[in-house]
Amino acid sequence: MSETKEKKSFFSEMVFNNPVFGLYLGICSTLAITTSLNNAIGMGVAVIVVLVLSNILVSLIAPLTPDEIHIPVYIVIIATLVTVVGMLMQAFTPQLFSALGAFIDLIVVNCIILGRAEAYACKNGVAASARDGLMMGLSYTFSLLAMSLIRQILGTGIVDFSNPMTGNQVFSLRLIPAGFEIPVFTTQTGAFLTFAILAAAVAGMKISQEKKAKEAEKAAKAAAAAAAKEKAAAAKAAAAKAKEAANA
Repeated sequence: MSETKEKKSFFSEMVFNNPVFGLYLGICSTLAITTSLNNAIGMGVAVIVVLVLSNILVSLIAPLTPDEIHIPVYIVIIATLVTVVGMLMQAFTPQLFSALGAFIDLIVVNCIILGRAEAYACKNGVAASARDGLMMGLSYTFSLLAMSLIRQILGTGIVDFSNPMTGNQVFSLRLIPAGFEIPVFTTQTGAFLTFAILAAAVAGMKISQEKKAKEAEKAAKAAAAAAAKEKAAAAKAAAAKAKEAANA
């Protein structure tokens, strides 16, 4: 596969198979914590780690797990990983851990994680499952970043980022003059508005891509039919010439 095709495939998975805007999974945490860039990055990294590790472990134990208890087993694995990630965040990034609060623990019931374990990891190998977890985690993080940037910039006029380890500010840029902010974007209403706009944009892109694919398929069929017609006409003309030569 060429590098260009790989990039297109990566973009397609990140946008068109986006778990939040494309599959509508994990919306609760997305709406709640996308008030700042720090929250988005912290939650995104936590979900990526849990997704990749849970997919790997589920892929390894799936052949040994009876069908009757596989869901509880997967939940135990995910809960254990979330607990470990939460403890590490509390130890090394206490401010971020406090900001995210209960949503760290709610990663256990995030539909994306259990959904990928049930729909993909238990049916595929370790490498493929790890890649699937990474892609879905990156897509989820992409969603958080998109929403948090829009809400933070429009709601406060400022985009900033702080070191999660120390709490020291890394950068702070004012992009909208003071007094021209739209405070509603820092509220729950703003979260729903932002989600609706981005989900509609992704849906529009999907429709456009499907329309282009259908048009390309239709054009290919028309070209094939024209080529077949030309070939038949050429064969008919050749047969006529051969008949004329035989008569002569």
